[in-house]
Formats: sequence, C-alpha cells, structure tokens
Amino acid sequence: MLLALHLIILFGAIVLGARMGSIAIGFAGGLGVILLGLTGMNVTAKDIPFDVIGIIMCVIAAISAMQLAGGMDYLVHLAERVLRSNPKRITLYAPIVTWLMTVLAGTGHTSFSTLPVIVEVAKEGNVRPSRPLSVAVIASQMAIVASPISAAVVFMASALEPLGVGYLQLLGVMIPATFLAIFPTAWLANRLGKDLKDDPVYRDRVEHGLVSHPTPAAEYSAPKGAKASVGIFLAAIVVVMVYATIISDQIGLIKNPTVPRNEAIMAIMLAAAAIIVLVTRSKSAEILNTQVFRSGMSASVCVLGVAWLGTTFINHYINDIQSIAGNVLQAQPWMLAVVLFFAAALLYSQAATAKALIPAALAIGVSPLTALAAFPAVSALFILPTYPTLLAAVEMDDTGSTRIGKYVFDHPFIVPGTVCVALSVIISYLIGAVVV
Repeated sequence: MLLALHLIILFGAIVLGARMGSIAIGFAGGLGVILLGLTGMNVTAKDIPFDVIGIIMCVIAAISAMQLAGGMDYLVHLAERVLRSNPKRITLYAPIVTWLMTVLAGTGHTSFSTLPVIVEVAKEGNVRPSRPLSVAVIASQMAIVASPISAAVVFMASALEPLGVGYLQLLGVMIPATFLAIFPTAWLANRLGKDLKDDPVYRDRVEHGLVSHPTPAAEYSAPKGAKASVGIFLAAIVVVMVYATIISDQIGLIKNPTVPRNEAIMAIMLAAAAIIVLVTRSKSAEILNTQVFRSGMSASVCVLGVAWLGTTFINHYINDIQSIAGNVLQAQPWMLAVVLFFAAALLYSQAATAKALIPAALAIGVSPLTALAAFPAVSALFILPTYPTLLAAVEMDDTGSTRIGKYVFDHPFIVPGTVCVALSVIISYLIGAVVV
C-alpha cells in the first residue's frame, strides 16, 4: 500500500512538472521530495547530484561567456554555411551539425540557435521541416553521452573506471556509436510523414498566410573576439581530455592527483570563462542575460529537483529493486537499456538517469560491457514531448509539420529517437566488445 502511495507521488510530481514545463519541472521534483519525506522516506542532500549540477553550471558559464563574445553566433554561421550548401540533404546535414556542436559544448542547448536555420533551409529545399528537425533534436540529445565534458560522461567514467573501462575507452565507444547511428536514423526520418506539398495542415496554413517565405542567409561579419572565444573554449576541452587521461587508472601518469577529474573540469571551465571575458573585454554582468545561461541554469534546477526525487525513491527501495531486477538483468542483460530508456523520460537528464541507476545495475552484477553498451539509452529524453529543444523545434516550424498529436506520444520525434537509441546501443556493444 505504501509503495503504491510512493509511486503516485513520484509520477504525480513528474507529470505535474511536465505540465508546468521549463524550470518548474525541478520545482515539482522538490515538492515530490517533501511528500516522500512526509510518508516516511529518508530524505538527504546526499541524494542530490551536486557534482553533476556543478559540471553543468561551469560548462554553461563558459559557453555563455563565449556566446556573449559572439562565439556562438560564429559557430552558427559556420553551421549555416554547411546546412545551406545542399538544402535537399538538410535531413542528413542537420543532425551532424547539432551532434558536433553538442559533443564540443557538453550541452544540447547549443542546438537552439540552429533550429531556425534548419527550418528555413528545409523550406528552401521543399523538405518537410519535421524530418530534419526531429533527427537534429535527437542527435543533440544522443551527443551528450559522447561529449568529453558532459556530466553524464564524467559520471559514467567514474563508475566504470574501477571495473577497467577508462575515460578514453568510454569516449572511444560512444563517439563512433552515436555518430554512426545518425545516418540510418536520418534515412528513416526522411521517409516519415507526407511530403510538404501534400500536407493538409501546411496547405491550410499557407492559405491563411501563416507560413513565412524562406529567407536567404544574412550577411555576417564575426565581431572582434568571437573567433578567440571559440579557440579558448576548444582549448579548454582539450585540456580537460588530456588531464582526465593522465590521471586515469589506465594511464596513471599522475598518481593521487590533488585536483580530481570532476573538480578539474569545473575549474577549467570557469577559468576558460574568465579568460574569454578578459581577452574579449566582455562585460561579465551581461553573461546572465544570454540565452545559453538562462536555459542552462534552468536545466540545473530541473536536474536538482527531478534527480533528487528519483534517487530518493530508488535508494529507499534499493534492496527490493536489487532482488527483483538482479535475476532479470543477469538472465537478460539487454533489459538494462530498456530500463534506462524509460527512466530517462522521467528523470529528464542523461546525467541524472545514469547517476540514479548505473551504480545499482553494477551492484547487482551487470557487466561493465553491458553497462557501457546500454549507456546511450539514457538519452531518451524525447519520449514525453516536454524537453526544451523538442518544444522549440515545434514552435519554430511555422509550416505545422512538426506537431504533437492528441495522444501525447504521437509526435515526430518518437520513431527516429527510438531507432537512434537502439542503433547506438547495438553499435556500442559491438565496438565495446573490441575496445573493452
């Protein structure tokens, strides 16, 4: 009876947060934690993934400084040149661009700035915008598990390193697996939905003057400091990768480092932000007003609330979960990917999902290879159409082709997303069997 009450609180808070949207998802998580505590669960701040949140905040700070200096606009300009080079192939080029930007930045919020470009180029090529938008959003979510500076990768590396899977091995599997999965997913997405000219919703919107004509690329001149800010940020990523490698158990050039990996990433990202501000002479107070800073800090609150809620529930029932799931996962290890897939939709974060479930999976005997192969499944943030980049794609498509149906789950992201996750898991297992 008590379990049923706790499940009602858990899912009730998640549904409430999804209905309110944006940062309120984190608020609802806090409300759920209070209710769980009042019904007898032990609530502790140790269940809050402060290291995950800290990495997200520090990376966002560096990206926001780069955006203020014009670096993000410069990257979007480069992306636009690629996308406009062949509008007919926008469904293939768009996810490659969003995947690459997310891998480099460690956050999918960088894809916000490319979504309007994708819509315009799609209309130029008479391509149904839902096709490139759907796979581009999915690619930006998948790229989180392949980014050297994402909180999800950093946590996963710390969980697997004691079992013999190092940081570079993790990236060596995730980068090719998530990238290769883009191509068949894009091929499939290009065949979903009616062609734009045959879509009755599009035709109706055209008749009512609700669809704008595609606009040509605007003249662009990189402001002073834009290229420098990008260079500084990329150099910081290289420093993170080099440092994380030389202190790893596998390389071990530095034994017992005074600055552990998580702390190093946070410090390096904050230092990069400071250097960008100094070199470009930006006004640091204006960083708070950038789009990346606002969306990134909102994401941090969401992770705090939802992850705290989910981890509190899981830790309370951890013995029951281990006893029930242990036999199932030992007999059918691939089920871990299924569990992570659905948990990600509820926990709203790749890092939070990994933090909540991977240690429990490893504790009940799941092999490091199985955990590694299942890792891409934490990117299934597209199941519920509530994620910010997904909603932004829907709002920016004035043709009406990227729309959410009346049954919540019938939206254009669900099929490409499921296929991309499944392919990434399979490819990860194949590569992991060789690398690990």
